[in-house]
Amino acid sequence: MSRVLPAHVLGAACVTGCAASDALRLRPAALVLAAGAAAAFAGALLSAPGRVRVGVGAGFVLVGSWWWGTARLDGLDASTLTQRIGTSDRFTVVTTAEARPGAYDQRQFARLGPERVQLELRLGRAPPQGARIRVLAVVKAPRGPKDGFDERTWLRRQGVHVVLRVDEWQLVGRRGGLGGIADRLRRWLRRTSAPGLAGERRAVVEGVLLGDDAGLTDGLKRSFRRSGLYHLLAVSGQNVVLLAAGVLGLVALLGIGRAWGHVCAIAAIAAYVLAVGPQPSVIRAAVAGTAVSVAWLLGRLRDAWHVLLLAACVLLAWNPYTLFDAGFQLSFAAVIAIFVLGPPLGAALEGYPMPGWLRSTLAISTACTIVTAPLLWLAFGRVPVYGVLANAAVEPAVPFLLGLAFVAAAVDPFAPGVAATIAWIDGWVAAYIAVCARAVGALPAAQLTGRGAALAAAAALAAAAAVLRLLARDRSTV
Repeated sequence: MSRVLPAHVLGAACVTGCAASDALRLRPAALVLAAGAAAAFAGALLSAPGRVRVGVGAGFVLVGSWWWGTARLDGLDASTLTQRIGTSDRFTVVTTAEARPGAYDQRQFARLGPERVQLELRLGRAPPQGARIRVLAVVKAPRGPKDGFDERTWLRRQGVHVVLRVDEWQLVGRRGGLGGIADRLRRWLRRTSAPGLAGERRAVVEGVLLGDDAGLTDGLKRSFRRSGLYHLLAVSGQNVVLLAAGVLGLVALLGIGRAWGHVCAIAAIAAYVLAVGPQPSVIRAAVAGTAVSVAWLLGRLRDAWHVLLLAACVLLAWNPYTLFDAGFQLSFAAVIAIFVLGPPLGAALEGYPMPGWLRSTLAISTACTIVTAPLLWLAFGRVPVYGVLANAAVEPAVPFLLGLAFVAAAVDPFAPGVAATIAWIDGWVAAYIAVCARAVGALPAAQLTGRGAALAAAAALAAAAAVLRLLARDRSTV
């Protein structure tokens, strides 16, 4: 692990302040007292050594981020639509995501004026993302806890306080502005990344590229979960790295210059985030990729922990409730596992006869598996057993799938036939990933639930602790 820098302390203070607002909201009186105490302390230590000054600065950042988190939570919890629960009316809403089909209905996020709402629609045709629609709907409260899931709390943490049960809807237009640009980018990437593909192969490509599992059958989704490969259907840092590397490589081939390459990489990352939506994993990866390019442009030292803390600050400052989101927890836990446990596990595999890429894949997969297993048990009550095996088989194929999808999207406007050929090849890569998910997911005891999952989570914690003890002992002997 790298040494602790002032930027690490300030970043940790920001994350702590935003997270503290989830437990206790900092009201004006308490804010004035905290700020006054920090100011008096700062004045008394104005000539103190740099370490103390960093501590004082961290105190100010903590109080400021705590106040900001309180303000954001107050805004997310405010709603005027709750007064209309139990009434019906005609509303004009704008859909902000694609519909999610369920067993009996479809659900879709939308905006009604300044507030977010969830639509409940009949199965069948649903409005596209970004549609402005006129609906006849009943306003109702979200469902409370049922079968281990509290929809009301889950929606409230996203600023959604009412559900509109739609009886009929009519398309009246499309949204504009930045949201409209995001809609067009998503439609373009969906259309051009897999031209000519259909069925399961197209669904896998879109799932890995866009983080959208809507096209997958229930059976294949279950296989991805049982095999420990479901994380592939959440846009990750690998997607952003490949996109940025491709842009930098293209700019280098054109001889434009490395500085312009980083500017283009930042623009491509921003466009990709707009297209796939604000998922915690993609925001983290986007902040990291952008920070690296900005640091290069400014000639500043790049530090992985600093970038990770910066990404956490961005996400928690936007919505402190994100701390409770399983995607946020799993995403950051996996990256921390790679930073802390990846190197010692990789070193432990040095003596075995295997290629370097396989050693790295096994080390990273093992680190992520043992750290995320307890979180998976707490959030979903299940733990995949053969995740390391499945990831070792699939990981080499994922960069090819993403790379071919990005190339197809870039080539399609100029050479549709070439793009279709690239997509056809990509379809075979997608088919291989689906076969691996099904094969591993079909193994006996591929996924543990109940007491078995709890024991697996405990074993994972013990394994992580053992690796950390070995790491500490190795450092003490150096």
